[in-house]
Amino acid sequence: MAKVLMKGNEAVGKAAIEAGCRYFFGYPITPQSEVPEYLSSELPKVGGTFVQAESEVAAINMVYGAAAAGARVLTSSSSPGIALKQEGIGYISNAGLPAVIINMMRGGPGLGTIQPGQADYNMAVKGGANGDYHNVVLAPASVQEAVNMVMEAFDIADMYGIPVIVLADGLIGQMMEPVEFNYVRREGIPEKTWALTGKGKGERHNIKNLVIDPDDCENWNHEHFEVYEKVEANEQAWEEYLLDDAEYAFVSYGTASRVVRTAIGYLRAEGYKVGMLRPKTLWPFPQKAFDKWNGQIKKYLDVEMSMGQMVPDVAYACNDKNKVAFHGRTGGNVPTVDEVVAFGKEVMGGDK
Repeated sequence: MAKVLMKGNEAVGKAAIEAGCRYFFGYPITPQSEVPEYLSSELPKVGGTFVQAESEVAAINMVYGAAAAGARVLTSSSSPGIALKQEGIGYISNAGLPAVIINMMRGGPGLGTIQPGQADYNMAVKGGANGDYHNVVLAPASVQEAVNMVMEAFDIADMYGIPVIVLADGLIGQMMEPVEFNYVRREGIPEKTWALTGKGKGERHNIKNLVIDPDDCENWNHEHFEVYEKVEANEQAWEEYLLDDAEYAFVSYGTASRVVRTAIGYLRAEGYKVGMLRPKTLWPFPQKAFDKWNGQIKKYLDVEMSMGQMVPDVAYACNDKNKVAFHGRTGGNVPTVDEVVAFGKEVMGGDK
């Protein structure tokens, strides 16, 4: 298929349709409003249903209902809108239902700004709702990768019965890049024999969420964590960039990693042996990658568009908090190449 030039928000909408999504429930908020705008026009053309709900809270509960009925269903929003959806995301997680949630992050906290940010890391990775649970979190660094990850998200969600969050930022949603759409459904996805299909012939099903007895609830949680263990074993993903001879490694994701990639070029030109380990999955965090490189890397240089929310995960992955240095911008600011080069030189000193 030939590549086409598309805005990120519109491209992820098309990717969802290509992956078989036929239901969208959402609410407009900058900088992701083109996602529902695109789907409001294109979903009906393929027999799908688009609903602009009265609020983000209503939208996520509509997602809950469609997921329980076995549909491939999507919602999207941006930071404060995703915050409003957290209770519903927790319910969907506890029910063990597949759904895809796109967050085009903006600066915060609160209403914050409409510029891009990465300060929703904790909300997505650590869980913004109550209880013990995880969602898979995918972090694209380009429009093409966002397209690929949206398609992949539906397969992962159906494979494990789990919500998947595609955690991008407003810059990826608003930029235009050439993309292609080539969805190939992964093998081994189970049939949705549990889906609620209404009264009729065959076995009646129910989706549970409330578990009154504490022992029953504990067992229910352990069953979920057995699934999470499978996800951690099978779904860790990352990129290794110029690490073969590297003594230092940047760790960055999303838009920030694009800035880091350019900065590495300048640092390499001056003789610094530095590369990048880029997480593509924020949960499960790519522990396997750190296990591979920890013996070689002297220090990890974490660059984020936040106040350092990923730092504890990097420190845990390398088993040494003193091995992690941090540089971040926040409030809608994007780190510059010059900043990252200066940060790298400060950390590495004259160690070339």
